[in-house]
Amino acid sequence: MLDITHEKCPMTFVRTRLALDGMAAGRVLVVRLMGEEPHRNVRRSVLALGHTVLAEQAAEDGSIMLTVQKKDPAPAG
Repeated sequence: MLDITHEKCPMTFVRTRLALDGMAAGRVLVVRLMGEEPHRNVRRSVLALGHTVLAEQAAEDGSIMLTVQKKDPAPAG
């Protein structure tokens, strides 16, 4: 789990990308973020990189839990 509720854009995506880059393909990362702008930007950016958004869930404290599955690498050849 990655908590970026206290980060501002563009650091919200930078931290998310660093976490995804360090993970094996197919693994799942839950990103906790706060605010509409970080939610929109992080979601759009992970989709643009080819990852899958499995779920988006609002928490009682106003944060959003974004569940992302890291993409499989492109097949060789």
